[in-house]
Amino acid sequence: MTERDSVRANVRLARTIWGNFPKTSVYRLRKLTEEFGLSVALGDIQLLGGCWYVTHGGLLRVAFRRRCCGIRTTAVNRLCDPTINRWVFKAIVYKTGSCNFIGYGDADPSNVSSIVRGAEMRVAETRAVNRALRKAYGIGLCSVEELGSHQPLVGLTNNGHGVPQQNKSASNGRASLRDKLCLLIRNYELDPSLVKRYAADFCGTETLRDASRDLVETFVSKISEEAANNRAALVCKLNSYNQPEEVRS
Repeated sequence: MTERDSVRANVRLARTIWGNFPKTSVYRLRKLTEEFGLSVALGDIQLLGGCWYVTHGGLLRVAFRRRCCGIRTTAVNRLCDPTINRWVFKAIVYKTGSCNFIGYGDADPSNVSSIVRGAEMRVAETRAVNRALRKAYGIGLCSVEELGSHQPLVGLTNNGHGVPQQNKSASNGRASLRDKLCLLIRNYELDPSLVKRYAADFCGTETLRDASRDLVETFVSKISEEAANNRAALVCKLNSYNQPEEVRS
């Protein structure tokens, strides 16, 4: 099958599965097919909420085609707590013998789907591998496995007319803000517990859960800007929340 045939087959099957979607999404799918050889039929890519996401299987197939030298994973023991099913993994992808890329992944019952509850260790390892693979091969898509607990693991439910149904858990806006914050934490490799402390301090509440939606939305916008402008300074600020209150003040 030629590259042009692969693109046509991908677009045709995607429309069969998800119905009609915007031309921008079609264009993106064409480019992803041409550049990385991602296949809808093989489950390499998923359309969720109007955005394309790559899957673990898709990333592994890209690595195989690009002759990846190997992948190594290790648990970051100091950040793991098996008693509450909290796991953090480090993955190293050896693109060549002398070139490697590192990714980190975390998982606990609060940020995984109920479908995989109890398998947080495997989820954390998969997320770490996915992040390292995306870095190694320049794939600018979030992976399905990196999504939080409010997102489905596979395609959105269809209402019979090719229109995805809205995720009810995100109807009040809280879930979308939470997922946005979780993705930001993973993308910039921030410490989740320190981010929560910073958020509570910013919102003036004992915990982030007690804060109003408006305050949380403002915080997410602020930390997003800080991470994009100067990650090192943000990490330094977050580390201050790892110190006793009297030292920080």
